[in-house]
Amino acid sequence: MKTNQLIRWSRFMILAAAMFCSLAISSPAGAQETPVRNVVIVHGALADGSGWQGVFKVLSQKGYNVTVVQNPCTSLKEDVDATNFAIDKMDGPVVLVGHSWAGTVITQAGVNPKVVALVYVNAFQPDIGENTVTWAGSLPPKPENGLLPPDEKGNVYYDKAKFHAGFCADVSKELADFMFASQGFIPAAAFGTPVTEAAWKTKPTFGISSTGDKSINPEITMNMYKRSKSIITQMAGSHVVFITHPKEVAAVIIAAAEKGGTQ
Repeated sequence: MKTNQLIRWSRFMILAAAMFCSLAISSPAGAQETPVRNVVIVHGALADGSGWQGVFKVLSQKGYNVTVVQNPCTSLKEDVDATNFAIDKMDGPVVLVGHSWAGTVITQAGVNPKVVALVYVNAFQPDIGENTVTWAGSLPPKPENGLLPPDEKGNVYYDKAKFHAGFCADVSKELADFMFASQGFIPAAAFGTPVTEAAWKTKPTFGISSTGDKSINPEITMNMYKRSKSIITQMAGSHVVFITHPKEVAAVIIAAAEKGGTQ
């Protein structure tokens, strides 16, 4: 081989070696990054998905594809089915978010292979064999809590006299009046249905607990989040902190997306 060819070959080998070393340094063995741009939000009982508009706007402006599930709140199975329908329509990995009762729903639905991270917002987080009632009654309720006993048809509502203070104390009276007028109901039997899967055991999990929550004693959510070793964020706010602090709630969801993308 001629001298010039040897020189060119040597330079090529040196350059190739340098590129290989650079790749090895920037991509450690086992590391895998998949951007997570899909978010599925599941609303709680006695409400619908419209309260998530502020969080939707923040996430959408940052390039996330957001679906807010209008789950029927008729049974655990039917709410899980509605959630899985939304997850399956997504074109990639998903962060799954649940509020209040929907924490139980995402605990079950979160085993869907597309789900890479979970976010609980003032939400129940039962283990396998546990149900919502197990945790709701684990500590005394706040005096402002207005969840009524089941009616003659077995359905649960929120007391109008306590709705503003107990459910959404940090929104205006005008908005609280509308939220009460548009509240749904849920069969009490749904709260008594145990989960058979617990997605938080195997996937990155984040928990938001509002210090001013009067519908679920915040000590209860903190006890669940600590048990699951969730990444916890405490906020000053009511049960519907996602309405009054959409940027802060969205920030936790974004953190979950970033964490889920590195799994």
